[in-house]
Amino acid sequence: MAPDPSLGAPVGSGTVCLDVADGVGTITLNRPQRRNAMSWHLLQDLRTALDLAEADDAVRVVVLTGAGSDFCVGADLARVGSSDPRDHDSRTLRGRSLQDDRDRLTQASAIAERLVTFPLVTVAAINGACAGAGLSLALATDIRVAADRAVFNTAFVSAGVSGDLGSAWLLTRAVGNARASSLILDPVKLDAGRALELGLVTEVTADLAGRIGALTAKLAKQPLLAMQHAKRNLADAVVSSLPDYLRREVPRMVETARSGDARAAAQAFVNRRAHQGVQA
Repeated sequence: MAPDPSLGAPVGSGTVCLDVADGVGTITLNRPQRRNAMSWHLLQDLRTALDLAEADDAVRVVVLTGAGSDFCVGADLARVGSSDPRDHDSRTLRGRSLQDDRDRLTQASAIAERLVTFPLVTVAAINGACAGAGLSLALATDIRVAADRAVFNTAFVSAGVSGDLGSAWLLTRAVGNARASSLILDPVKLDAGRALELGLVTEVTADLAGRIGALTAKLAKQPLLAMQHAKRNLADAVVSSLPDYLRREVPRMVETARSGDARAAAQAFVNRRAHQGVQA
C-alpha cells in the first residue's frame, strides 16, 4: 500500500507515521487494512517514532492515533492464527523457542513503559475500535480523548490469553482494582459513553479532530518544564508514600517557581489585575 502523505513521514517499515506541526508530534499507527493491529514491525516503528519525537526540539506534545477508522484492535490475530510463514515476521511460531517468545514480548512490552515515562505530554486520539494491547497503548498516555463512535474491549481472555503491554497495571491505575478485574475477566464491548463513565477515557467528543487540535494547541503553549515536572509528580504519586512523594515534589516546585516561565506567568497575572482595575 502506498504511504498516505497526509499522515506525515513513514517511520521505519512504514507501519507508523510521524507528522510534526505547530509543536505537536502526531504519531499514527498505519496498518488500516489490519485495523492497525500490532505486528512486531509496528512496535519497533512506534518506538522509533517516539525517539524521533523526543529528540525534536520543535515537539512539545505528542498525539497517538490510528489511520483509517480504528485506533488499534490489539495483536494481529490473523497473523497469530495463520499457517503462512510470511505472517510471522522472520520466523514461524514452530521455529521459535519459549525463551524467544518471552524475549520478544519483553521487548514489545517496553513500549508501554516508554509511553508512561515519556517526558512530553501524550494524548491518545481514539478514533475507533480500541481493544486488547491497543487499549494498553491508549491507557499508557496522559490524556485520552475518544470519538463518540469509538468502542473498547480488553479482549485478552476472549482470545485465550492473559494480557500484555502492562494491561492489568494500566487498567487498574485508570479505573481501580474492582473495575479492572471485571473488565479483564469478563470482557465486553463498551461504547464511548460507558468508557467515559468507567474512566477509560477522559473525554468523548463528536469532533475528534477539532477537539484534539484545540487541546494540543493549548498544551503546546504551556511551560514545558512545568508540564514535565507535573508528569513526574503524577508518576510518583502512584507508587510513593506521601513523605517520599513530598521529597520529590519540593525540588521540582522550587525549580519551576524560579524559572522564567513562572516569572512571566506572574507578571501576566499582575498586568491582567491592573487592566481590570483600570476598567472598573
